[in-house]
Amino acid sequence: MRLFIYFLFTGMLLANTYPNFTEKDFIHIQNTAGRIAKNRADDYQKTIDSYKKLPKSKQLLKVNFYLNQLLPQYDDIMQKQEDYWASPKEFLIAGFGDCEDYVIIKYFTLLKLGFDKKKLFLTTVNEKYIGGYHMVLSYFEKEGESPLILDNLSFRILKLETRKDLEVDTFINTLGVYKIDKNNRLIKVQSSSPKFQELLQKVKKEN
Repeated sequence: MRLFIYFLFTGMLLANTYPNFTEKDFIHIQNTAGRIAKNRADDYQKTIDSYKKLPKSKQLLKVNFYLNQLLPQYDDIMQKQEDYWASPKEFLIAGFGDCEDYVIIKYFTLLKLGFDKKKLFLTTVNEKYIGGYHMVLSYFEKEGESPLILDNLSFRILKLETRKDLEVDTFINTLGVYKIDKNNRLIKVQSSSPKFQELLQKVKKEN
C-alpha cells in the first residue's frame, strides 16, 4: 500500500508545473545566490511559459536549444562529489551542471509542457569515439521507432539510430530501468533506479 501511495504521489508530482518559482522563491534566491541567479530562474520560467502553445516538435527544439546554452561543469568541481544529480532548481540557481543535470532539467521541463512521462527516459550511454560515460534524454515519440535524443553536446535532435557515436546502456524513468532491443522495444531490467528515486525525493521537498 505504501509503495502504491508513493507512486501515486510521484505521478501527481510529475504532472504539475515543477519547476515553478514564486515571488517568495525569487526573493530567497536573490538573497542567497545573487541577482544573476534570480534573473536566470525568472528568465527560465517566462521562457518555458512562452513555449506552451507551440507544437510538440517545436517545444523539443526550443527546450533543447535554450537549456544547452547554460555552461557545462563536472560534478567534482560543481558539487565537490562525483555523480551528483542536481535538481532543476539547483541547476538553474548554479547556472551550470554536467550531462545528468541537463538531462534532468530537460526531463522535468518537458513534463511541465505536458509531455507523456511514459515516453521520456534519462538514458545512460557510452561515447564510442571520445570514450567514457555520458547521459542524454530520450523521447520515444512513436512506439517501435528509434527515440529522439536530446544531448547537451548538440543543438540538433536526432534519432538514436543515427547517433553512431552513442552506445546505449539503460533507459530510466518513474516506471523502471530498461534495456532496448534491436526492434526498439524496451525490456525492463529493474523496477526502479535508486539514484532517480533519490532525485524524486529531493524534488518532492522542493515542491
